[in-house]
Amino acid sequence: MKAAIINKAGDKPVYGEFSDPQANERQVIITVKAAAISQLAKARAAGTHYSSTAVCPFVPGIDGTGYLANGDPVYFLTFDAPWGSMAEKTLVARDNFVPLPATLDPLLAAAIANPGMSSWAALTRRAHLRKGETVLINGATGTSGGLAIRIARCLGAGKIIATGRNKEVLKKLHEEGADITLPLDTLSSELPALMAEGIDVVLDYLWGQSALDIMTAAVAGAEKNVRFVQIGSLSGQEISLHSKLLRSSGLTLMGSGLGSVSDAELLACVGELLQAATRNDFSIPFLPRPLDEVESAWSEDDSRCRTIFTL
Repeated sequence: MKAAIINKAGDKPVYGEFSDPQANERQVIITVKAAAISQLAKARAAGTHYSSTAVCPFVPGIDGTGYLANGDPVYFLTFDAPWGSMAEKTLVARDNFVPLPATLDPLLAAAIANPGMSSWAALTRRAHLRKGETVLINGATGTSGGLAIRIARCLGAGKIIATGRNKEVLKKLHEEGADITLPLDTLSSELPALMAEGIDVVLDYLWGQSALDIMTAAVAGAEKNVRFVQIGSLSGQEISLHSKLLRSSGLTLMGSGLGSVSDAELLACVGELLQAATRNDFSIPFLPRPLDEVESAWSEDDSRCRTIFTL
C-alpha cells in the first residue's frame, strides 16, 4: 500500500510502498480518509515524545478518520506500530475507534480531533469543570488554545481569560468570545487582581515563564483553590518552581495527555467532542493535501493552519 514512511529516527517521512497491515481477532483494518499533522504526531515520529516506541521503518500518525470494512465512518486512534494513520490502510484495536457523526465532514473531524481532545480531556477528565467557573487558557493564540475557548464555553465556563504573545490574535479572540485577553508580558502585573476575583481552572499550553507567573499570581492574589492543568510546553520543558508556591496556596498541579488520561478515556473525549461539533462551531483552518506530497508538506506545515493528508 502507499504510505508515508519514516526510515530512520529523526528523518522526515517519504512517500512509498509499505506492507499492508494484517488484522487479528483484537484488531480491525481501517481504510483511511484523512490524517492530520499534529505536534504530537511529529514528536512521536521524531522519537522525541515520551510515548514514542516505534522501531524504523514505520508509518507516522496516531489518529484519523476512515471507514470500516462495512463502510461505516469512524474516527480512530492507532498505536499499533509500525502502522500509523498516514497510509491507505491502518491497523486499529477494536476498542480504539468511535462512530463519526454522519453530518460531520471527515476532514474537519481529523483536523479538530487532536487539538480539541487536549482541552476536552483537560476540562472534563482532569479539572472536572463545573458550570459557571472561570477558566484561564495560557497560550490561547495557538490552534489548540483558540479552540479551547469555544470548548470551555460549550462545557459551561462562566468567564474565559485568554493569554498569548500575539496581540492581534488576542484581539480577535476577544471578538470571538474570550471575556478578557492578556498579553504574556502583562501577566505578573494583571493576574493577581484577577486571581483575587476568582480563577478556578488554568489550561496551560506553554509552560515556561508564563506558567510560573500564573502560579505566582495564584499565591499572591487569592487563597481559593486553582486547578492548574499542564498540557503543552511550547515555551520550554523546565521551570524553577519554588516549594512555597504549593505550600502557601490552594494551587493544584496536574497534567493532561497520554498517560495521565487512559486511551479509552481519550477516545471517549473525542467521541463527545465530535458529537458536540455537530451543534457548535469548532471549525479551525486546515489545508487538505494528498499524501504523496508528504515530504514537502511535513516541512511546510504551519500550526496555525492544520495540514490534513487525504487519501
